[in-house]
Amino acid sequence: MIYQFRSKAGPDVIMLADLTKRIFDILGRPLEPRGILTIEQLPNLITALETAILKDLGERSKIQAEGEAGTEKPKLADRLGQRAYPLLELMKQAKAKGEPVMWGV
Repeated sequence: MIYQFRSKAGPDVIMLADLTKRIFDILGRPLEPRGILTIEQLPNLITALETAILKDLGERSKIQAEGEAGTEKPKLADRLGQRAYPLLELMKQAKAKGEPVMWGV
């Protein structure tokens, strides 16, 4: 399934269900076919997502520093920060302009 996030504050963001589910788990929200991230919720949601991205980056740095011979390097597509960046930016733009973020409408 594909999710399209919209806000008057910025361009639409389209994401596949696996990434959307992962992000919504981080945000502590159930993933529904339709919904809204209100202006009041955005600051806390942005902080939660940024914290998860920094944690993911730290874990990847640790794995890379260990440099074990048998350890596979994380795939580029698995990097949370890179995959979540468009939605995070839309959320930041929406917060700055006082607009909600909606999907499935």
